[in-house]
Amino acid sequence: MVSETSAVRARLRNLGFAIGTMETGPENAITDVPGVLVGHSTLIRDEPEVVRTGITMVVPREGVWTDYVHAGSHVLNGDGEMTGLIWVAESGMLGSPIGITSTSQVGMVRDFLVAETYRLGVRGGFHLPVVGETWDGWLSTPGSFPLTSEHAAEALGSAVSGPVAEGSVGGGTGMICHDFKAGIGTSSRVATAAGMPFTVGVLVQANYGSRPDLRVDGVPVGREIGYDVVPSAWRDPPVGGSILTEPPDGGSIIILIATDAPLLPVQCRRLAQRATVGLARVGGYGHESSGDIFIAFSTGNHLGGPHDVPYQVTTLPLDSMDEIFHAAADATEEAIVNALCAATTMTGRAGHVAHALPLDTLVEVMARHRTEAERS
Repeated sequence: MVSETSAVRARLRNLGFAIGTMETGPENAITDVPGVLVGHSTLIRDEPEVVRTGITMVVPREGVWTDYVHAGSHVLNGDGEMTGLIWVAESGMLGSPIGITSTSQVGMVRDFLVAETYRLGVRGGFHLPVVGETWDGWLSTPGSFPLTSEHAAEALGSAVSGPVAEGSVGGGTGMICHDFKAGIGTSSRVATAAGMPFTVGVLVQANYGSRPDLRVDGVPVGREIGYDVVPSAWRDPPVGGSILTEPPDGGSIIILIATDAPLLPVQCRRLAQRATVGLARVGGYGHESSGDIFIAFSTGNHLGGPHDVPYQVTTLPLDSMDEIFHAAADATEEAIVNALCAATTMTGRAGHVAHALPLDTLVEVMARHRTEAERS
């Protein structure tokens, strides 16, 4: 029941286009931030119910359970969930991996991460892990609650550095963005702040937006690739399916920003806000039914050790933050586009089809606009 396009998928830069002028890290991924790990668990089946779902885990660094990182969050529109944010706001710290999954399975993933602290023998305090969600109910059957703690353990256990699988994997398996198949995407930038190089990495789970709003590096790709070229997941359902003129309620995006720049919690919160810039460039507006929730963390300080002595921390001067902000915005924009470029056409529940962004057409549209811009 799953169908995929035969065309080879490629990231935006492999197609000859880049967002902005800043250099990327070696993998152009969130894992370019030293110590950050990413793992996925993907579940695709047709019986006893159609399931297209999964879990993605992002580990800020090994030992994060006791060696916390500074963190801060931002909500553009709050029709969504990310657990643990009240404690992040209160303490300015993150002390667990971050999970991303489907809306109906947030509680299970959160409970798994709590149980993991006991399995590992983590002592002291209590644990309020961060888990975000977007809705995959157009392609999957969320009411079947197909994911289990074993899937969460698989995602966490598979978390590694290096290249990150993108598109229809992990938590992004059943996601649709700008009326094309999407899911997980990532990108990174190297920024100079206070005279030193730092890496900013972004990972997104993209599941928002309408076709006409999609822009790639400023080019109105969504208006150029009309419904006569690529059918809509919502407007062209199978026989007997329902027709929707807009995506169903629940379109959302989760954005994670990591950096090795030494930032305090308030600086992390301000960094999380800059995801809004990258999202807006691609065509995200924070619509009423969207859960646009962002979290940023910094591995630049170590917050473990004895609890009865002061921590020694360093931080960037506020006047040196601009390049870090710029890096986050550009990496967010490219991460969303990479999610679109990587994903393949998928058939899911009730015969619903989410079509992949056609890369050959994308290249043609981008090249034509580039030529027209050079002539003008």
